[in-house]
Formats: sequence, structure tokens, C-alpha cells
Amino acid sequence: MEGKTLYTITIFSENAVGVLNQITTIFMRRQLNIETLSVSPSALEGIHKFTITTFAESDEVMKKLVRQIDKRVDILKAYFNVDNELIHQELALYKLATDKIMEHGSVEYLIRKYNIRVLEVSNDCVVFLKAGHYAETQGLFNELAEKIGVLQFIRSGRIAITKSKVERLSDMLAQREASKIISN
Repeated sequence: MEGKTLYTITIFSENAVGVLNQITTIFMRRQLNIETLSVSPSALEGIHKFTITTFAESDEVMKKLVRQIDKRVDILKAYFNVDNELIHQELALYKLATDKIMEHGSVEYLIRKYNIRVLEVSNDCVVFLKAGHYAETQGLFNELAEKIGVLQFIRSGRIAITKSKVERLSDMLAQREASKIISN
């Protein structure tokens, strides 16, 4: 998207019904499209982590979005980052016809070039797994589609962690706990 930056929004919440709906409504109101979405339990017991990517024109737009998300009762904390502040990956699965792969003949070249893992081999199909950044998973898709043909393809949403030593939520929860002790 020209003139826009890809941001990764990380949201921590308890696992409650309707949280995703609340979050997507905020994106819709701000007319921001969710590019990728991944949700899973975090390293902190009982807390789930949403990882969402979206394109926006500025940090200011993201600050407003994150503040609005933070106001939700079920949200513990939300943050945004740009790519150089994160370690991130996607997973992609590619299903190809076994006979087409055999005709192609240079599967070893693809495995070495793209660091592919073979998940399944049957008489009908072969399934590859590729972990990497969007450009890498898309590059493999383009090459496979052009040279062999892809029967099925799926890519996960981005998964990401910050480059900082601890999860940002851990710091926030520690501060909250310290302020409770001081006020008592």
C-alpha cells in the first residue's frame, strides 16, 4: 500500500466471548483493514494474545486505534510495533500433485532454496510447509504455481514477538501489582 506503513498490533485479553468482535468493530469504525490475524494463548497463564497487521498512514493513527482498543473492559493492554521492532514469521502450506512434482524433477533444489519441510507424501499429493516472511512464502508460491501448479495454498496470519527481553504485558502487570501494594 503506497504511502502507508504495515503495523503489527498486539492485544492481550482474558479469553472472553466477544472480544474479537469488539476489536474488529474498532478497526471497521476507523476504516482500517485487517491484513492478518492470529490469536493464541500467551506465555502468561489465562491471557490470550491477538496479533493483527494493518496498513496505516501514521503512528498517530495507530496511537488512536490502540487507545480505543485499550478502553474495552475485556482488554488488558494493546500495543503497536513496526517490523524492525519485532521478530515475526508466517506459516504456509502448499499442496501439489505428486505426478507433477515427479515430472519437474528438481524438488531438492526447491527444498534447499526455500528451506521447505515436507509434511505429507502420498500417491496423489505432496504437502510442503514453509515458515518465513510474507515475501518468502509468496515467492515460493509464485515459483511453484509457475513451474508445477499448486492444488491448494494457505498462509497463516503473522505471529510475532518483540525484540525486548520480556513480554510487554509482564511489565505492565508488574507495575499494576506494585501500585496495588503501595496503595494498600
